[in-house]
Amino acid sequence: MKDYEHVVIWLDYFNKNLKKSKGRRVGLEKCVFDPSLKELMDATTEVGFEITESNEKARFPKRPFVRSGYVIVPKGSSKTKILDKISEKLVTKRSKQPK
Repeated sequence: MKDYEHVVIWLDYFNKNLKKSKGRRVGLEKCVFDPSLKELMDATTEVGFEITESNEKARFPKRPFVRSGYVIVPKGSSKTKILDKISEKLVTKRSKQPK
């Protein structure tokens, strides 16, 4: 049964290695190379969303041969706005990491 009160956010939405046809949802300038579930969870909570559920062993439907992972957050605004906020935080966190 579909849950209209929450939004599922997959790791593949922010993966710079993927094409849009393979599941990426934001522009390349807002993506990072191979994000981890921990990075996604940290960025999501820092932006101000409460994670209600997460799964690191789930497989994204467009790439069923690779384990991806997702988080579920309550729907406060449109999914695109939520993804933009999270992607900005992911990029800034990744750029601050020492290499």
